Amino acid sequence: MMMNRFTYCALMILLNSSTTTITAFVPSSLKQQQSSLFVAADATRTAPVLVPPTDGSTDDITTMYDTNVQKTYGRYPLTIKSGKGCKLFTTTSDDYYLDFVSGIATCALGHAHPKLTEAITQQMQKVHHVSNLYYIPEQARLAKWLCDNSCADKAFFCNSGAEANEAAIKCARKHASKKGITKPVIVTAEQSFHGRTLAALTATAQPKYHKGFTYDGEMVPGFVSVPYNDIEKLKEIVAEITNADDGRGLAAIMLEPLQGEGGIVPGKKEYFAEARRLCDEAGALLVLDEVQAGMGRTGMLWGHENLDIEPDIFTSAKALGGGVPIGAMMARGDAATTFQPGDHASTYGGNPLACAAGLTVAKTICEENLLQNVRDRSQQLSSGLKLLSEKYPQLLGEVRGWGLLMGIVVLDGNEYKASAGDVVGECMKEGLLLVPAGANVVRFVPPLIVTEEEINEALTKFEAAIQTTTKA
Repeated sequence: MMMNRFTYCALMILLNSSTTTITAFVPSSLKQQQSSLFVAADATRTAPVLVPPTDGSTDDITTMYDTNVQKTYGRYPLTIKSGKGCKLFTTTSDDYYLDFVSGIATCALGHAHPKLTEAITQQMQKVHHVSNLYYIPEQARLAKWLCDNSCADKAFFCNSGAEANEAAIKCARKHASKKGITKPVIVTAEQSFHGRTLAALTATAQPKYHKGFTYDGEMVPGFVSVPYNDIEKLKEIVAEITNADDGRGLAAIMLEPLQGEGGIVPGKKEYFAEARRLCDEAGALLVLDEVQAGMGRTGMLWGHENLDIEPDIFTSAKALGGGVPIGAMMARGDAATTFQPGDHASTYGGNPLACAAGLTVAKTICEENLLQNVRDRSQQLSSGLKLLSEKYPQLLGEVRGWGLLMGIVVLDGNEYKASAGDVVGECMKEGLLLVPAGANVVRFVPPLIVTEEEINEALTKFEAAIQTTTKA
């Protein structure tokens, strides 16, 4: 008996399945005729021999990076092997570095925190990941804590700050679409930073980040930007959008309560009050990016609490998991019910492991009164930096920020021709890890558990670096 064309095509499609699966579909009259075909198919599917990972005993890490890792970062010449609290240890020295970077405002509980380590270990021994097709107790509990301690009604979980901001952007567009707006516009601020994904990068109103990622010179349509803290410019652009007769409408105003990457620039209460008023008047959403400022870093749980306003949407990541990847988009009112099944999703978002970490950070903030520690250490750090600014006025300028999100300006055109990056490099030589914020600000973002002694140690090391810089 010869196979007809339909039967032959069906067999070809099924060849990627097991022999057992294929034979279940083959008519008995054809099984004997095709047995050699099945044997040949199995023979050609021998598993490849893979190269196992190295055991790490003789690795040249720098060479491995140069050979195998895409160069998306300009890395400092440090290879970290371990950490404890606010200290990091490298592979080349027994001395520690005092870590006032915290994985860029991420390791809220420092390194190897015993409660976080225990929680992650216990969760791994139970279940670390399932799909959002099922109920996840840890996710429900973390969402409840976030809503109980904010203006939010509901939370959506993802894996990072950029993803949380993408979710906020999509929610704002969907909300505007339901109102009949066909050309939704989101207003952001110049010198902002909202992430590296394409829409979040468009919202990031810094042209240097857009270079090479445009289509015919344009980023994602539907975004405009105005100067941060400039009320008149904000009012002007909103009036232009809302008075347009070309289908445009205001979907959202999207801001950071404190600009981090833009140079540690706190928002002004009157500016945010006006943003709130404009959104209410237009039926638009006020979206606040709390990725760096949130989870206690400013001395309040949320940065916008320093501004006496409530957003419709705010985002979180970084410190939310204490270094375990997790992001969240929180919303209230209509924004909380804008997404429906199928509108947005995340494979890993809110999985048991990440949420167990988030719950531990939440519990520790509450049980150890970390908000008070942030306020106390902030006052200590700010006072110390202001004294150094007065002592070295030819190099250092304004001290600004909230809580333990603090920056000090390195003066443009200083006689030492030193940049913020140069100062950070000198601090590293003294055993203090810091990170620039923009071109001329040195950023201090230690773990929220930092002690009085560690703040004093950091100030001492920072002054030593300044002395070296001013003698150069």
